[in-house]
This record gives sequence, C-alpha cells and structure tokens, in this order.
Amino acid sequence: MDSLITETSYAELSMILLQNVRDGNPTQKIEDKLATVSREELNSDLDTESEKKAFWLNVYNAYVQILLTEKPELFKDRNSFFGYNFFSSPQVTIAGKKLSFDDIEHGIIRHSKIKLALGYLDKWFPNDYEVMFRWGEVDPRVHLALNCGAKSCPYIAIYDPERVEEQLDIISKQYLEKTTVYDADKDKVKVNTLMSWFRGDFGGKAGAVEMLKKYNVIPQDADPSVSFLEYDWTLELGNYTDI
Repeated sequence: MDSLITETSYAELSMILLQNVRDGNPTQKIEDKLATVSREELNSDLDTESEKKAFWLNVYNAYVQILLTEKPELFKDRNSFFGYNFFSSPQVTIAGKKLSFDDIEHGIIRHSKIKLALGYLDKWFPNDYEVMFRWGEVDPRVHLALNCGAKSCPYIAIYDPERVEEQLDIISKQYLEKTTVYDADKDKVKVNTLMSWFRGDFGGKAGAVEMLKKYNVIPQDADPSVSFLEYDWTLELGNYTDI
C-alpha cells in the first residue's frame, strides 16, 4: 500500500480512497498522504480539469462517508449558526489546509460561489487556496454527483479522470430519472429541490427543463410548469452505484 500511495497520481489516489471506503478497508494512510502533500505538488499533479473534477468529487464523497460512518450523530448538527456545523466547520485536511464541506463544494467545485445566493453570486475575495484548486467553471452536473449523506442525495460513484465527463452525464441521467415526476396530461413536472437551491447554476427553471430534455427524462416538445419536491434529510449512508 505504501508504494501504491507514493507512486499513484492524486486523482487515482482519490479513487482508491473512495473504493476503500466503499469496501470497508483502511483509509488512514491515504488520508495522511492527502493531508500532508504540499499545495504546489497537488496543484501540479491535478493539471487538467478532468483530474480536478475526479479528485474533488471523490474526496468530498469519501470524507462524508468516513466522518458519518464513524460518528453519525454529526449529521444532526448541519444547520447550526453557532458552534459545530457538519457542512461549514473545517474537518477535512487536504494539502495542509483544513477544509469544510462548504469550502470544497462552493469554493472549489462551484468556482467560488456564495453558498446561499441560489447560484447567482460569486465570492468577492476568494482565498489563494481556493483560487489555486477551483474548477474552471460551474458545472451543474456536480449537484447530481455530490452526496452529503441525506436520503435524497444523488448516488455515490467513483470518478475516473479519464471518464469523468461521461460519468457525470450518466449519474445526472440516473438521478434525474429517479427524482423527476412528469405529468404529461397537465404538462407539469416536479424536480429535485437541488435545482431550486442552485437555480443559477442550472440556468433557472428554463435551464432545468433543458437538462431534463437533454437526458430524455421528459419529451423534447414538452414545455412544462416546474415545481420542486421536498428533500428527505434522513441519514442514509452507502448509497453507491457503478458507472
């Protein structure tokens, strides 16, 4: 394992981390490697957008499972404004910096978006770490690929930098098919509430409808009114899929 950790790219190491989490195998040595690598080495290694995407998706999904498997009670503290908050409290160390899940999702993956701005506002002064590692642009498919531990969350897949674009399309179609309720007679569609919380990322309701058409979830000639389903925050771990 030691030689594997030393000789493997960081995008591939993130795949091994998540696979070990899924299989119930030890992860501490990989966690230690990710925590202690220098920012410069990690940034140099993640030199393509595909590698960045695979790495940060796998890291986010892996650490949610690691932390909540060890202490499921942490999930109860996800809305706190004072003290510990599962999403906003720093608890994942990557390249010497302790990050929160919000840091990873909204800062790095969503290219420095403000969390509670529905996807319409960027951060004014993102920090240097965030600027170094963030994705090149907002990709709405990430909302259909990140799993925060709730029952309504998307499936967890292991993302390969060589296939990540194809995989994001597959996972998006799977999740949209699972969560979309279309009434052809009334020309109404109910979609997952992620498309409301991050509506700017999706291009508003019109963009959500276009995404449903892109993945053939609704007919191409449909022009439905859009409403949003309730989100089930019941803790549900281990919701994996193979793609």
